[in-house]
Amino acid sequence: MKFPLVLLFCCLQMASLMAQKYTISGQIQDANSGEDLISATVYAPQANAGVVSNVYGFYSLSLPAGEYEIQVNYTGYTEKRILLNLQADTSINFSLSNEEGITLDSAVVVTDVRGDANVNNTQMGTIDLPMEQIKKLPVLMGEVDILKTIQLLPGVLAAGEGNTGFYVRGGGVDQNLLLLDEAVVYNAGHLLGFFSVFNGDAIKNTTLIKGGMPANYGGRLSSVIDIQMKDGNKQKFGAEGGIGLVASRLTFEGPIIKNKGSFLVSGRRTYLFDLAQPFLKGSPFEGTNYYFYDLNLKANYRLSPRDRIYLSGYFGRDVLNLNNPARDLEFGLNWGNATSTVRWNHLFGDKLFMNASFIFNDYDFSSKGRQDQFSFSLNSGIRDWGGKLSFDYYPNPKHRIKFGGDYTHHQFTPNIAEAVSGEQAFDIAPPIKYAQEAGLYILDDWKISNRLSLNAGLRFSIFQQLGPYTSSLDSTVYGRFEPVKTFYGPEPRISSKYSLTKRSSIKAGINIGRQYVHLVSNSATTLPTDLWLPSGELVQPQWGIQYALGYFQNFKENTYEFSVEAYYKDLRQQLDYAENYTPTIDQVVEEQFISGKGQAYGLELFLRKQKGDFTGWIAYTLARSTRNFEGILGNQYPSRFDRLHDLSIVGSYDYKRWNFGASFIFGSGSPYTPIKSIYIIGSDPVLEYGLRNSARLPAYHRLDLSASFRLNKKKEKRFSSTLVFSIYNVYNRKNVFFTYTLPEENEDSGNLELKSYKVSLFPIIPSISWNFKWRQK
Repeated sequence: MKFPLVLLFCCLQMASLMAQKYTISGQIQDANSGEDLISATVYAPQANAGVVSNVYGFYSLSLPAGEYEIQVNYTGYTEKRILLNLQADTSINFSLSNEEGITLDSAVVVTDVRGDANVNNTQMGTIDLPMEQIKKLPVLMGEVDILKTIQLLPGVLAAGEGNTGFYVRGGGVDQNLLLLDEAVVYNAGHLLGFFSVFNGDAIKNTTLIKGGMPANYGGRLSSVIDIQMKDGNKQKFGAEGGIGLVASRLTFEGPIIKNKGSFLVSGRRTYLFDLAQPFLKGSPFEGTNYYFYDLNLKANYRLSPRDRIYLSGYFGRDVLNLNNPARDLEFGLNWGNATSTVRWNHLFGDKLFMNASFIFNDYDFSSKGRQDQFSFSLNSGIRDWGGKLSFDYYPNPKHRIKFGGDYTHHQFTPNIAEAVSGEQAFDIAPPIKYAQEAGLYILDDWKISNRLSLNAGLRFSIFQQLGPYTSSLDSTVYGRFEPVKTFYGPEPRISSKYSLTKRSSIKAGINIGRQYVHLVSNSATTLPTDLWLPSGELVQPQWGIQYALGYFQNFKENTYEFSVEAYYKDLRQQLDYAENYTPTIDQVVEEQFISGKGQAYGLELFLRKQKGDFTGWIAYTLARSTRNFEGILGNQYPSRFDRLHDLSIVGSYDYKRWNFGASFIFGSGSPYTPIKSIYIIGSDPVLEYGLRNSARLPAYHRLDLSASFRLNKKKEKRFSSTLVFSIYNVYNRKNVFFTYTLPEENEDSGNLELKSYKVSLFPIIPSISWNFKWRQK
């Protein structure tokens, strides 16, 4: 009996040794700058196993003991290969080169897994936009703008002419989560929304998620715009910037200690009104000025092979001062964002990666004015502080598990107003509102077989309105940090991929989300005066469910990628103002809301060329978005985000030292509520409105062109510069920005009649800018 037991034991030991797996892990970075490469691919063809690096460039791949060829790929970089005899856990850092003169065509690429990512991963409705591609497109007044580029993608609609606000798949502006190094940006617009707060020179990568939102994101219903700032060059000092018609910018970066840490400082400021000051002297507007600025700061340092810290911050403001000495009038607006993030990366073993973040963000708005003996001031804002703890676990090539949690404390400051008229003073000071929000999540990206993959996640969120607070329903008084109202619930997320061939797949997903903070706006886009409010005893959280189905295919060695996606969204507890709402400063805004349901559905087509001298894409969206409110005439009506057709054609062509860019946009007219009639009560005219959003503006279309010329004959010069010429609205299309209606007396009949006027904003606008870049030898 002993011999069979010994034999069985030996067989088990041999099987165990044969099944022994080891882990290869490390960082993937740019060889020239030391910047982490996000979503780079590490692939072992002998095992048909691969993994993608996370947002910090970390990867981990477990394989059975043996000899392998390891291939590392990243779009636009030369592939790297090594031969590895894997007999123990191994740490290897890869540095990939994108040196000028070296292209992917000159490297032997056996498998371009990164290029297949849109086909092979489980994520739907996700598009990565590298900054080098964004910088080649035509822009308004020479200012590169991430958010306006995102508006050229399928399912994303611009909120208005030249505006950075956007709607995604029939959702509102407030249903988009904008993150800058993990910090929420509540108002992303300068100049009333015509420029975004994101300085392109400081940005490394931008990811749009509009399909199945992974469980590690929460708090919004429609989309995530995840933006990462550059870390700074760990190898050499460098600078880049530009001088344009309305603004200039400068970025400086370099190593703190070579290969261990780096820093980045990037600034931008406008000066158009500064230059106009001599021409305003003696005019009714002498002393009037407007400017905005952005300042991005970042530093990182590797404490040990397993520990790294990051510090990053953004500070930006708009300042408007309007003076009219003849009328003794002074008026000012001041608003801006401030964010800061402290992050600590730690590696537990070779399979578990941790990131801990401490986050602060603040948005505030203030207005003040004076005329004769009357003066006033108005202040509002929102301030958050909190933290996130996230883990990436790589047990084997078939599973990538993420889990963690986040917490945010909110402080909402409503419109606080003060006014003085002569010797009389009064103030309106509604109470500041407080809330806290938290979430726990886990998700698994599971490769079930070579054809079938599944991404399943669950998020559980909780939100509490906190005291101090006095109930407007029963006058109950709540003390500091005492819960007033609590909301919570699960948010399951699931998406799947089935590969039809090596270059094509079908994907499907279901996403349930909850949103606890809401934007109070009576306009079609985000304005600095808009208010954010929490869910509470008067306002319920929004929630929604999205179903999506798509087909994805790449052609000609991933040179072309094509996708078609259909979606349906069912939205509940949507907020809108009641009929005949008129805003006043002293009202309780929550009491003016009514809630209802919404639906959005559509079809998105996307064709993109990624390689070669000519690149670009065609994006088309066919969609509908409706709302249903019992307290609004007509009950069901088109939402202001409803646009049946939306088409974008984008192209960029490199020819020797020239780059030519073009973009064409067409969109169906946006809906608005028309004035139906006018009648007189006593001596006052009263307007009667038609059904909500029952009229539409004319269709919107525009062509933009750009050309850039590299002044250096050779690319590899330490100092290089480029002249950029652009034309916005080439054929001077008078797109309607808004309409307004005035009662006017008919000269023949003497009756009051309504007359509508259309207002256009931007005519044809040419611009020129000079961009430069310097690198230490």
